Amino acid sequence: MATQETTKPLIALSACVREIGIHPFHVVGEKYLTAVNDGAGGLAVMLPSFADAHALDEVLARIDGLLFTGSPSNVEPHIYGGPPSAEGTHHDSQRDAATLPLIRAALAAGVPIFCICRGFQELNVALGGTLHQAVHEIPGRLDHREDKNQARAAQYAPVHGLTITPGGILAGLWPESEIAVNSLHAQGVDQPAPGLRVEAVAPDGQIEALSSAGEGGFCLGVQWHPEWMVTENPLSMALFGAFGDAARAHARQRLKR
Repeated sequence: MATQETTKPLIALSACVREIGIHPFHVVGEKYLTAVNDGAGGLAVMLPSFADAHALDEVLARIDGLLFTGSPSNVEPHIYGGPPSAEGTHHDSQRDAATLPLIRAALAAGVPIFCICRGFQELNVALGGTLHQAVHEIPGRLDHREDKNQARAAQYAPVHGLTITPGGILAGLWPESEIAVNSLHAQGVDQPAPGLRVEAVAPDGQIEALSSAGEGGFCLGVQWHPEWMVTENPLSMALFGAFGDAARAHARQRLKR
């Protein structure tokens, strides 16, 4: 579990843009806010998806970590050179325009980042990687989608294993080489971006976690949802604890400036 300090690190969360009624709203799921508070020991703040309104260097100078959240929407395929999406696919172009440059700027500035589900895919695309738009249509691959007819707890239950790559961040946080995780995604990583290291794969070979192979700050992305019931899952607590520790270290340096 994350250690307690007097000053909590300020952790910004990416926001989705949704139409509620006739108005656009910038929103963050409660489970992500809870995970930052209870798992990382941080102070959670939402960062609106205003790509043109944020001076990235000013944002990054004021925060200690970034959590790029999951979402029902998919990254626009034209960004990574993919074919047009299937009819009815939900996109969020405002979020794309805000998060992709923010990921690159955060890595350059050494601000710790943790990326989940859509955020994991954003990390890969931001650095030049590509995505599968429908993993379940690839011969030999599992169907990684959740059954939306099930209760929420069942949708987030562990459904497949992972093999953890030796020598990475996950291997340093978890004592075993395999672990079972939940799975709620149709898209998935195809070609990893240059500079990213594969941290874990599913039994069908689908990449499930990536980290930065560079010398910058903490950078980890996972396809599954560790934010779900974070305090009840030891791996989830280890992940958010490591992210929180990195954010606290960054906060100490930031406050010395």
